[in-house]
Amino acid sequence: MNRKHFLSSILTAGAGLPALQSLAAIGAAAAPAAKEPLVPPYLRPGDTIGITCPAGYIKRDEIQAAIRIMERWGFNIRIGKTVGARDYSFGGTDTERWQDMQAMLDDNNIKAIMCGRGGYGTARIIDKLDFSKFRNKPKWVIGFSDATVLHCHISRHFGIASLHSKMCNSFPDDFNKSEPIVQDTIMSIYQALTGKKMQYSAAPDPNNRKGTARGVLTGGNLSIIQSMSATDSEIDTNGKILFLEEVGEYLYSLDRMLGTLQRSHKLDNLAGLIIGGFNRIKPDDPGEEFGKSVYDLVLEKVKDFRYPVCFNFPVGHQKNNYALKCGMMHTLSVDDNNVSLKE
Repeated sequence: MNRKHFLSSILTAGAGLPALQSLAAIGAAAAPAAKEPLVPPYLRPGDTIGITCPAGYIKRDEIQAAIRIMERWGFNIRIGKTVGARDYSFGGTDTERWQDMQAMLDDNNIKAIMCGRGGYGTARIIDKLDFSKFRNKPKWVIGFSDATVLHCHISRHFGIASLHSKMCNSFPDDFNKSEPIVQDTIMSIYQALTGKKMQYSAAPDPNNRKGTARGVLTGGNLSIIQSMSATDSEIDTNGKILFLEEVGEYLYSLDRMLGTLQRSHKLDNLAGLIIGGFNRIKPDDPGEEFGKSVYDLVLEKVKDFRYPVCFNFPVGHQKNNYALKCGMMHTLSVDDNNVSLKE
């Protein structure tokens, strides 16, 4: 995505979009009326962000860059007990990770919770968490990848917005010397947390399906979403704009996961579909070539529906992973010349 275009769009309130076609004109499925989202208070200077590890472990020195940058933004930082803790691949035992997250959910002085990193492990503790205080006094929960569990669970049960974005392990050691795309994506976290209306654009793709849709934004990592099927954290996609991203999978595995979404009717009544980065796809074994691309897999799963679909959106396990407000109303516009997503 063009950096200049991104900066002008994210910082200019009310930046114009192409005239929106009516849903009827493009033949999109009518989406049910969405409930007004519950938005946690946006952060102000002096507010506290807690850092915890509900999934994989991270060393204390590996969060120092994130601390420096967020303190420069004017926030205080509370380091959780799981930062620096380790139980094999996890950031502490299940009990330690659950208790650390619970403490941050319950602490009224903490206004946002950032996951130290992804990996795996949130699903092991999600059912132990008590969200009653969080529900009464919402706060921003920040992360992606394995944090998809938190985004989907919170949205399904409480309708509270959360932030799908980079985590501590993605902050550069020297912000001023980092690549422009890295600077932009990190700054998008600040913009989102402080209440800026988010707007993104992506290059057109010949495989895109044109149209305009409005709905609550939901989604995240495909394998995590698929793994939550038939659980208490199962994603609710009805009438929503769904975004998906994935990394390090075989094509046949992607087909299986997308097939699960199709067979469980998670793709039936979307307002729109956003496909982000599907990166580092594993090569087929010789003689076991799958014979289909990611484009093929997605388009065959949604061929019976008429909502807009876009590919290569700047979200996922990649440098251009911008902050997205899950649970908030957005407008997706896909045409021959551009793709835009506007809060």
